[in-house]
Amino acid sequence: MASPSREAIQSYEARILAYERGREFQVRTGPRPRPGPRARPTPRARPTPPARPTPPARPTPPARPRRRARPSAFRLRARRIIVLAALILVADLMVSFWSAMSAPSNVSFSLRAVEWLRDNGGAGVVSGVESVYYSLHAPATGGPPLKRLPQVGTSPRAQVARDAPPPVSPVITPALPGEGRWRRTGPIVAGAAPVLVTTFRPDPSYPQLVAGVAWIDHTRTRLALYPGRYEPPNDGTQQAEVPPQLRAGLLATFNSGFKLEDSRGGFFAQGRAYAPLRDGQATLIGTRDGAVDVRTWTGGPDPGPGISFARQNLPLIVEHGRLNPALSNDSLWGTTLGNTVRVWRSGIGVDAHGNLIYAAADIQTAESLARILQRAGAVRAMQLDINYEWTTFNFYGTLGAGDPAKLLSGMSRPATRYLSPDDRDFFAVYAR
Repeated sequence: MASPSREAIQSYEARILAYERGREFQVRTGPRPRPGPRARPTPRARPTPPARPTPPARPTPPARPRRRARPSAFRLRARRIIVLAALILVADLMVSFWSAMSAPSNVSFSLRAVEWLRDNGGAGVVSGVESVYYSLHAPATGGPPLKRLPQVGTSPRAQVARDAPPPVSPVITPALPGEGRWRRTGPIVAGAAPVLVTTFRPDPSYPQLVAGVAWIDHTRTRLALYPGRYEPPNDGTQQAEVPPQLRAGLLATFNSGFKLEDSRGGFFAQGRAYAPLRDGQATLIGTRDGAVDVRTWTGGPDPGPGISFARQNLPLIVEHGRLNPALSNDSLWGTTLGNTVRVWRSGIGVDAHGNLIYAAADIQTAESLARILQRAGAVRAMQLDINYEWTTFNFYGTLGAGDPAKLLSGMSRPATRYLSPDDRDFFAVYAR
């Protein structure tokens, strides 16, 4: 085995000395900690550069309005046409309204305005508003009964014709003094009273309600139908009043029926047909020999020879002495409040001898009006005009249209109505 070299021996001795020095240092200072994982040197934070001054904000330029696409020439033309048509329509309506309001009339401005609206496409709206109004203001039933009836007519003991009607049997008992008993209205003609009137209470549910009834002797009177100033539509040359030269024999006047556009019926008077007659419509007819009748028309559009006047208004409400079973069908009674709404209503009928019976009352349906006419003796009857503005029956105490009086005080128009031009058509009763 070879002996170590001198350099190896010196290296070994140096290592021994270093070891012994280390142990002496450990005795003085304690055990030497084990070296742990080397901590990574924390990187030096770079100095923050000084903040640069913020340059002033540049003003935002105003937003440019977005350009709208220009309408085509066709659209421009269409808009102009629509605007022009609307202006023409409004102007036409204004002219029509002003002409109607400024034209001669014997009714109030408000009523004329409503009638204008009805005549210019608003009939359904007007009827709907009227129905709602009358429904909201429907009269209450019951209440205290009347103690006496309003006096109507003159002498209750006048000489009457052989076929004069008996007293109207009372609906509410006991009857009040004079209830249902006929009274004379004016002069005697051919030895008897030609026009008789009475009142009675027709409905126990409304004990304060009074119906007025007039009986007209066809053998002592002559009936005439006159066109009004505006109804039926005409050329405006009609007198629209009782002719002054005929007033010496005037006994009574009363209202006619609905406007023709509402009744859709015919009208013939004074030798002129204002609207063709329609089969199936109730018709008040006068012949040239003075006879009158109320019946369902079946003669076609022309009145034919011998007819002096014919006025139609809806179907009959009484036929063969019985109520029309179709009274419950509201669609048959026109657009003006139909059958169920309670308003002022009037009607005309004939008794078994061919004499006329007129009846009117407030708070009526078409059916209750039919019952009044039936009780008064009508075997056939039709409804005439309705609403308080149009329901009128006037009689005259002396010849020459003297001492005019109303059948019922609640009728709103004056007792002199029809002695001056009136807007609606009407009937006049003359002594033969």
